[in-house]
Amino acid sequence: MSELSNTSQNDDGIDIRELLNIARRRFWVFLATAAVVFVAATLYTSQQTAYYTATSNILLNVRQSQVIDIEAVVSGLSGDASAVSTEIEVLRSRSLAENVVDRLDLVNVPELNPFLREPEGVDAFRKSVRDTLRSLLPGQVSARNAATEPDPEVVREVVVNAVLSRGAVERVRGTYILAISFTAEAPALARDVANAYADAYLETQLEAKFEATERANAWLSERVEALRTEVRTHEQAVARFREEQNLINADGSTLAEQQVADINNQLAVQRAELTEARSRLDSVRAQLDRGVSPDTIGAIINSEVIQALRIQRSEISSRLAELSSRYGPRHPQIVTANRELADIEAQLDDGITRILSNLQNEVDGAQERVRSLEQSLRSARGELAENNAAIVRLRELEREAEAARALFESFLTRFRQTNEAESLTEADARLIAEAPLPRSPSGPNHSRNLLIGLVLAGIAGVGTVAVLELLDGGLRTETDIERHFALPHVASVPRVQPGLIGRLARRRAEPANYLLDKPMSGFAESFRTIRSAIRLSGLDRPTKVVAITSALPGDGKTTTTLCLGRVSAMAGSSTIVVDCDLRRRLLTKGVLDADPEAGLLELLSGSADIAATVRRDEKTDLDVLPLAQTTFTPRDVFGSQAFETLLLQLRERYDLVLLDTPPVLAVSDTRAISALADSVIVAARWKKSGVGIVRKAINELRASKADILGIVLNNVNIEAQARYGYDVGGDYYRSYRNYYTD
Repeated sequence: MSELSNTSQNDDGIDIRELLNIARRRFWVFLATAAVVFVAATLYTSQQTAYYTATSNILLNVRQSQVIDIEAVVSGLSGDASAVSTEIEVLRSRSLAENVVDRLDLVNVPELNPFLREPEGVDAFRKSVRDTLRSLLPGQVSARNAATEPDPEVVREVVVNAVLSRGAVERVRGTYILAISFTAEAPALARDVANAYADAYLETQLEAKFEATERANAWLSERVEALRTEVRTHEQAVARFREEQNLINADGSTLAEQQVADINNQLAVQRAELTEARSRLDSVRAQLDRGVSPDTIGAIINSEVIQALRIQRSEISSRLAELSSRYGPRHPQIVTANRELADIEAQLDDGITRILSNLQNEVDGAQERVRSLEQSLRSARGELAENNAAIVRLRELEREAEAARALFESFLTRFRQTNEAESLTEADARLIAEAPLPRSPSGPNHSRNLLIGLVLAGIAGVGTVAVLELLDGGLRTETDIERHFALPHVASVPRVQPGLIGRLARRRAEPANYLLDKPMSGFAESFRTIRSAIRLSGLDRPTKVVAITSALPGDGKTTTTLCLGRVSAMAGSSTIVVDCDLRRRLLTKGVLDADPEAGLLELLSGSADIAATVRRDEKTDLDVLPLAQTTFTPRDVFGSQAFETLLLQLRERYDLVLLDTPPVLAVSDTRAISALADSVIVAARWKKSGVGIVRKAINELRASKADILGIVLNNVNIEAQARYGYDVGGDYYRSYRNYYTD
């Protein structure tokens, strides 16, 4: 269990020792694969043709010179990364490559046109084989002659593809310089194509700008004429509507509007004058009604007539006072003076009356003017109200005319600008360095190719080793057995090799006879180890009946049974081996020279007894219960009571009973036999028996309640096994091989 736990812990991470083991056992595979790949890379590099690369440089003009302050029809480059990337894709475009092909007539260059080259090497061999096969087919001669001249369009497409594959466009880091490179076997061809690419790109830019400007001018010209007609139509509609609706403008407004404004102004003035006149009249009347002397009323005092009459009255009063001091009241002069004074007073009263009458007339006149203006205002407003709907429509027509006029002026200005800009059009890039004639080849890089070949060789070697390890799903070490099945590893049986003479004669070594010839060999010692494991497994209950089986035929179960029986018999234990494989009888054929007349089936059927059926091995004291050459019986032989009784009898007579059973997955008899045996040993072939097959066989045995003692690895190459781990016996084989007589 401790070994199992250690194994599980190692599985959690990278096992360095396991990687070293893989390197040890797959070293020659790795070395051979790496050598083949490296030699192939070396040959490929040596066969490559030298090629030359020429590079021309163009500078993108991101700062455009503005001779006139207008926006260009085809605007200049913005200088951001997307704009530069766009120009790079333009340089890589197929249309530009076609331009270069036509410009330099590259269709007639054999290096780029494979139809003009004679095939060499593998291509020549392939062409000869193809032509030979075609010549053997009927009706192919005329077709071949017709196909001698390829389609020009096809040839052109092939050449364009070749140019695209050999060209490259890169941006010089941190600048607006684009490097245009072309690779060819001829230095002059590389130079010419690189320069042609730059020239074609610049010309394409100029052509695009000229074409865009011409298209813009043509369109703008048509648009300007259409807009001019539209503006004229709108302006005529405005004028016609004004005339129809009598909406004549004066200083930005209609006559009706100006008339209403003038009447409003006059009405305001007349109303102010009416108010002022009425105020003066009311003031005079109020003062007179209160008994105020007319001499103190301002409106009367300010009258010139009143002032003259008052002066006369004052003079007459002075004269009258002077006359009264000299004459009596009846004096003619006093009478005359009184009469004059009375006349003056009468005139003053008439003057005051006339003043009041004048004030009243002013009020009446002002009021009449106000009424007249109000009537005129109402009439003007009525006329203005009638024109409101017409004015709304007029404004709409004027707006339409103004919009058409603004659009026309904009297009007219744009048309003039494009005409002026056409003569100032320049490319968005300029050539700053033509491609020179390359003096030294740019490839192939032999050092780099060899380094890549070395890396690929290592990768191929590691990949081959990894594939072989993944495909190597067989059992190799005792660690594999314990890790996959949680069962003990009983022993590893070494592979038996014939002697030098036998190898020269190509004879196979017989393991059972090798055991007798080399009793002190490692092969014989492995079976003694199995015998010890059987004896030690039954300390509490002796293990006498042991069934030996395998997952599939060819795993060495019969050889294991016979060799184990002979080792046990040679050790002095009474041992019998029973051939339970009813179909193949390999144990019987390997031990006995002639087919017995009676065997296991006859014994179980009661037609023979043990003494008549058991045979003795001539080379050892091993007893063998064979199978006679009889027809296969469909009866359940090993599930019968007779077979159980036989096992009881054999258990009493022998120290060890070995049952050679059929493969578990091939025949169901083994499951019945394993359930009756004390223990079961599963034989597996080293590196051949798959883990999944052996696991399925073990599951079948466990389902039959079999007591599995462990697993035996057969035909083990001990020295090769040592390369699968440091914890297997084979790793130390050289240390203890002197104990054996192999």
